[in-house]
Amino acid sequence: MKAIVTILFTMLIIGFATPVYDFGAASAQAKQKSPQKKEQEPSPKPKDPTGSLRIPDATVYDQNGNKLKFYTDLVKGKTVAINFIFTTCTAICPALTATFRRVQQQLGERVGQDVHLISVSVDPTTDVPERLKEYAAKFKAGPGWTFVTGDKVEIDSVLLALGTAVANKNDHTPMVLIGNEAAGNWSRAYGLSPPTRLVDLIKAAASKSVATSTKLERECISLRPHRDLRAYQHCRLRIDYWLPSLRSNWQLASGNRQ
Repeated sequence: MKAIVTILFTMLIIGFATPVYDFGAASAQAKQKSPQKKEQEPSPKPKDPTGSLRIPDATVYDQNGNKLKFYTDLVKGKTVAINFIFTTCTAICPALTATFRRVQQQLGERVGQDVHLISVSVDPTTDVPERLKEYAAKFKAGPGWTFVTGDKVEIDSVLLALGTAVANKNDHTPMVLIGNEAAGNWSRAYGLSPPTRLVDLIKAAASKSVATSTKLERECISLRPHRDLRAYQHCRLRIDYWLPSLRSNWQLASGNRQ
């Protein structure tokens, strides 16, 4: 009995001597000691995507050897149709250029006045102005149809901005870029489409005003699926079916590649 009392007394003393561990307090101390994580800075807001296609003012030369600024002299404030060729091409380039020739004929006097045709060489090293001049003469290019070449770095900057840069010139696109720069209206078309189709697209682009071409774009681009899915889908339908020429413009401006 005495032994049992001794054991219990000993355990009671040890219990009082042992500190109680406060897990809550320890956790609070750990939080205070640990370095506070910096709050993540909000990611920058995307730039307003409603502006015109960003075209560099690269130094280029036309088929007559005239030194030009690509954006300032050839595109700014104009309605243009731009295709991409090179003179040694034996595949689609002759057909693309012949199509432009028929477009030029159908547009008549408008070419060089309110509409301008531009053929950009994707092989500027070979296609010097003299060579482009012979090529233009072969297809009877008239005033208002400019063949463009220049330093490879300058031409590459133009091709990259227009979404037509390729590693191999033989892989260049048969696309025609049609735009009304003043209105910020841009669309793409297949370069081997019937000339009448391209003419219709060019005329439609030329008829756009700044107000009509940007109003719908601003409305749609301001919407995002996570904000208002129904309104976003409705706006997409308006672009897809009501104003098809604005669809490519919206995609180019917003970077949307769906």
